[in-house]
Amino acid sequence: MIAARKAEIGAAFAAAADRYEDGADVQRIVARHLADMAARERLATGAQILEIGCGTGLLTREIHARWPDALLTATDLAPEMVDATARSGLAARMIAMDGEAPVFEGPWFDMILSSLAFQWFENLPVALARLHGLLRPGGSLYFATMGAESFTNWRAAHADAGAAPGLPDYPTLAQLQAMLTGFGDAFVCDEHHALPARGGHALIRHFRAIGAQVPRAGYQPLGPAMMRRVIETFDAQGGETSYHVLYGRITNV
Repeated sequence: MIAARKAEIGAAFAAAADRYEDGADVQRIVARHLADMAARERLATGAQILEIGCGTGLLTREIHARWPDALLTATDLAPEMVDATARSGLAARMIAMDGEAPVFEGPWFDMILSSLAFQWFENLPVALARLHGLLRPGGSLYFATMGAESFTNWRAAHADAGAAPGLPDYPTLAQLQAMLTGFGDAFVCDEHHALPARGGHALIRHFRAIGAQVPRAGYQPLGPAMMRRVIETFDAQGGETSYHVLYGRITNV
């Protein structure tokens, strides 16, 4: 069941690879912010960096700009996304890989970064432990993931229309903090980013454009009449919504 869902997620992002960056305004901002946070760390020439969920290379380019002498391994669940990043011409090893089941073992990396990929994991606490185990002594994992306040107005429109959304239940800031309690030098913070386009149809197009339309496990899609009702409710309430982004850092002290 998990393998089938991962395949569905990978296929959705693969289909969006050619148009992803056209709708990735928020993703671009988050990648830059995450890289700025991580750039406080000084890495030696030849340091090993792993990126989880490279997509089309938004964060990959930020990493390369800040640590041009590092040995970067960029990975993504969708081979088509890996290919899109490879076309940027950056000096990096490219691997199609499920970040929740890395092919590496033991302390390989001086830094691991991931921007807006962890929300697709089946078990985030277990994945964090696995990735922490790949850090060399003193190495850090920096990540951005979706928070519980994402798309609250869209969720509310579903509730008002008597329906349930296909969106997953993302963690709150406090829940993420609790997940990181057992790791060294843990840090969390959050921010909100409004989507520039308004309206239910625009939001649905946004999800499809970036390949993020796969619903939570077990979700039963709404029929056309109910979906129209949800969109009408959402639009009547202003049609505005936003991303809630959680940032985290853990270090192998």
